[in-house]
Amino acid sequence: MFPAPPARTGAGSRILAQLAANVSPAVSPAVLPALARAAVLLAAAVLTCAPAMAEGLRYRVRIDAPRPLATLLEQNLDLERFRGNARIDREQLQRMVRVAPAQIRTLVATDGYYSPEVSVRLDEAAAEPQVLIQVQPGEPVRVGDVELELQGFEPPPGQPADRRYDRDALLASWGLPRGAIFRQADWEQAKRALLRQVVQTRYPRAQLTDSQATVDPDTHLALLRVVLDSGPELHFGALRIEGLKRYPPSIVANLNQIKPGDDYSEAALQAFQGRLQDSGYFATVEVSADMSAVLGEQLAAAEATQAKAHAPANAPDAAAAPPTMPALPLLVRVTENKRKNVSAGLGYSTNTGNRASLTYDDLSIFGLRMKSALTLETKKQSAHSDFYYPVTAQGYRDSIGASFERSDILGEITSVAAISGKRAWGTPLLERSLTLEFLSETKTIANVETGSSKSLPLTYGSTWRHLDSLLFPTKGYVINAQLGGALLPILTDEAFVRGYARAVLYHPLGAHNNVILRAEGGALASREKQGVPAVYLFRAGGDQSVRGYAYQQLGIQEGTAITGGRYLATGSAEFQHWFKPAWGAAVFYDAGSAADTLKDLHPKSGYGVGGRWKSPVGPINVDLAYGHAVRKYRLHFSLGFTF
Repeated sequence: MFPAPPARTGAGSRILAQLAANVSPAVSPAVLPALARAAVLLAAAVLTCAPAMAEGLRYRVRIDAPRPLATLLEQNLDLERFRGNARIDREQLQRMVRVAPAQIRTLVATDGYYSPEVSVRLDEAAAEPQVLIQVQPGEPVRVGDVELELQGFEPPPGQPADRRYDRDALLASWGLPRGAIFRQADWEQAKRALLRQVVQTRYPRAQLTDSQATVDPDTHLALLRVVLDSGPELHFGALRIEGLKRYPPSIVANLNQIKPGDDYSEAALQAFQGRLQDSGYFATVEVSADMSAVLGEQLAAAEATQAKAHAPANAPDAAAAPPTMPALPLLVRVTENKRKNVSAGLGYSTNTGNRASLTYDDLSIFGLRMKSALTLETKKQSAHSDFYYPVTAQGYRDSIGASFERSDILGEITSVAAISGKRAWGTPLLERSLTLEFLSETKTIANVETGSSKSLPLTYGSTWRHLDSLLFPTKGYVINAQLGGALLPILTDEAFVRGYARAVLYHPLGAHNNVILRAEGGALASREKQGVPAVYLFRAGGDQSVRGYAYQQLGIQEGTAITGGRYLATGSAEFQHWFKPAWGAAVFYDAGSAADTLKDLHPKSGYGVGGRWKSPVGPINVDLAYGHAVRKYRLHFSLGFTF
């Protein structure tokens, strides 16, 4: 934008050249060293001054305008953007001052002010020149009449009336209503939002064919006109899969809930892609509708129209048949994951201590997907292997597995071997499952072996999610409920019925604060507690329960050990403040306990403060809590709230 000033860095070399050129051959050689020394000193002086000269002219800018406009000018005005530029001299500063009023009027017009009073003055009396800018924005231009013309959107002949597009809802969603200040950014956003709403369903090839904003500075009104053409109404066609090598097409087809003839929907495409990504079979997944099919049909229709124009007058009218709407092939491109994967890890948990883990996954064993792991922790050691069947066409996810776990928690040592079968179905918003498992357990309490037991429980579970984000929720709720038990005298030492529920509510308080409320409860009914597996009894305390207490510290005291009870009740209230988008702090209060009778269910409280970080894998929580009943502080680490 500005002409480059003469180069200064070569001044020393030019001076030396001129001195050499002007030295007469008659000059005595004895004089040359002295001349050379003088030239070097002069060049050094010039080069020393060069950095200061390269800094350019220093000046200040003072803007007197309402804060939003002042910010707009500070970010976009040339006088601000080029301040400190090495190429700016006094002449160029004066030139920017002359053009500044026009530039200011253009900038503030984008914020809705078309008749501002602008004053720009250069004060050169001070050591540093100062540019004084005053802006009186005046009355803003507001939106007057809005003309939204919708072309198309009518169902083809023969379609039922309920297929009519809801034009009124589309018009009601317009984001720049009459009376709003006419800002350029809002105008562009309103047009994009209108188009976006249409292309998401049924009309993916819709486009804005015309948009005009006529501003009248005298009346301070902007008259808006937008013409939106729907394009053809499109539907999904047949499924086409690319990239499969090891796995059968049913792996993809069974996860597809889109049927040929369904209306085009971006949400349906995203949901299908999410199910494929979650299946574990694929490293990359791309689900799309093949728009080239539409272009091909449109070209064929144009050729048919042209052929009809040149056909003999007595030729049969092939176009008399009812028009067919183009079908979009459903295209799935995948890259398969490696069949086998081995990984190892080290970690630490404030609940269960040091951790070392080894996992082995195989995506194709007798047509099943296997996930196995060996985990060694200070307080728990476990091994499991689960086999997952491909998802059925009805959406069922079936699995079978075997596991062994040994735990030593506050004097209660349990060893449990289990085999299980599970059927899960539903969506991330509503998940359901039915699990049948056989458990064989050996238990030792306070170094005294209390015997072994076996059980065959059946459990039904449901999880409801209604959240603004599954990874970093700030608004909504999650509820998990389970009901089950072992009622039949088959492979069962003690019949029982068990219910459990947990709920978390997220509620925002402004842009930077939110509240998290949690409640948890459970109950078990049986003739005797002895013989019921320890995993089906209740204990409280730890990172995801009552903070300020050790993992499962709140339960039934039996000698020097803590065991599970028949009833559980816990609750938590937490306030979070986010200083930055990814960093925040929290204060919290937890309470709860477990007992064998409701009258003995006396809650123990814990409270404290914590730090929060929105990591790539979810919110990481670091809490310092004080357990009121034990009068001790405890540090807790956790990753979100688990279900």
